[in-house]
Amino acid sequence: MKKKLVILTGAGMSAESGISTFRDSDGLWEKYRVEDVATPEGFAANPELVLDFYNQRRKELLQTKPNAGHFGLAALEKDFDVRIITQNIDNLHERAGSSKIIHLHGELMKACPVNDLNTTYDISPERPEIHLGDKDSHGNQLRPFIVWFGEPVPMIDPAIKEVESCDIFVIIGTSLNVYPAAGLLNYVRRRQPIFLIDPKEVKTYRNDIEFIRYGASEGVKILSEKLKAYKDS
Repeated sequence: MKKKLVILTGAGMSAESGISTFRDSDGLWEKYRVEDVATPEGFAANPELVLDFYNQRRKELLQTKPNAGHFGLAALEKDFDVRIITQNIDNLHERAGSSKIIHLHGELMKACPVNDLNTTYDISPERPEIHLGDKDSHGNQLRPFIVWFGEPVPMIDPAIKEVESCDIFVIIGTSLNVYPAAGLLNYVRRRQPIFLIDPKEVKTYRNDIEFIRYGASEGVKILSEKLKAYKDS
């Protein structure tokens, strides 16, 4: 039986693909106030601004491709039962070939009605924009299928269950500052291997983590070599 490998990915996973990050010095939060574009209150106050913000993110995504790190994680499915939990709203894991993915913060290429976050609609790459007046069959305005600040994270419970039963846990490209995603580390059983891939220092309370201080692509390459010791062991 393949060992269960659960991987938590953040913005650093997609940064090498050219996806704009939020928290870096030149990130999106330097250009936009989080309250304006990533909260229900911001959408209520200025829906056109919010819709345009995500329309631009969608166009950006359509111009990017998965990087070697994404493809490297997909390749691990040959030897491991891989489950990816991502904080990212892009679809680069899917496009690289990973098959089991939990999106904690929503999906950029999906829309949902303003009054029903559980019903989603795929957004066509040929028509990647949502505008005021775009409605579902019941007459409800559509919004990006994004979990905004202040909204519940519906996929956190399924993510916790995956982490609780993992044999190996990997963290890639996240500062572990955003909750509840950062709290997933609490559910890794003791004595289970934990790897953290990030070129920057990531502070954590646990002393049983093996750090790989590289970006996603090089880090996943190194990780793949290290995981050979756990294959079928």
